[in-house]
Amino acid sequence: MTQLAVIAGDQRSAVLAEWLNADLLDFDAANLDAAEFFLAYRDGCLRLLDRQTLKKGGLTVEIDPRPGEQHSYPAPKKDLLAQAIGKKTHTVVDATCGWAQDSLALFRMGYQVTCIERSPVMAALIQDGFERLAQKDWVRRRELSPPTLLIGNAIALLADLSEAPDCIYLDPMFPAKKKQSAATRKSMAILRDILGDDLDRQALFDAAWAATGKRVVVKSPDHAEPLGGKPSQSFQGKLLRYDVYLK
Repeated sequence: MTQLAVIAGDQRSAVLAEWLNADLLDFDAANLDAAEFFLAYRDGCLRLLDRQTLKKGGLTVEIDPRPGEQHSYPAPKKDLLAQAIGKKTHTVVDATCGWAQDSLALFRMGYQVTCIERSPVMAALIQDGFERLAQKDWVRRRELSPPTLLIGNAIALLADLSEAPDCIYLDPMFPAKKKQSAATRKSMAILRDILGDDLDRQALFDAAWAATGKRVVVKSPDHAEPLGGKPSQSFQGKLLRYDVYLK
């Protein structure tokens, strides 16, 4: 059994399967335990499916504000993430993009965001989300461009940035310990299955520190040791914190 297959639909499915070097299956074949995960264009977006969600559901990059977030643009820079990134920051590189939720929140706050994702599967989902974002009325009216997506190893890509960003944001995968909501648990469990833990997170921090212009921000569970030693500032939430390292 392969880890991933693409379910046939329109021409985009064939292009995606070729790019990922994945099997292209019709839906009946997808029901024959052909793979562990599946990508399918469904309900106007690209979705990541597992055995339980083949017929209905699946995970996609959510481009609308999360519960409790402002729908205005630019959204107020009031939450812990914004405080850690800094109100005077303009350019942000999210070097561990994942499901892109923090990147999209920063974009809605008015930051200029560049995303880095090493998994081609996650990159395909993110790119689909950014393409849907570009079609939103509020984005088109303001002539905004979605975040830039770079695909590859963040340690190498950070070293090759043409300009030092104001902030490099890291949300590495730490071993899971805390209880999470069912939706978060599902999305994070699948992300962990695809990516595994970030065993190179110390090297990633070192690369970010070398590449940033002003600060590195690390999001971590509240139980984790600070990745870069004692931070300049720390913003504590209920289950996580943002450690800020200022140059």
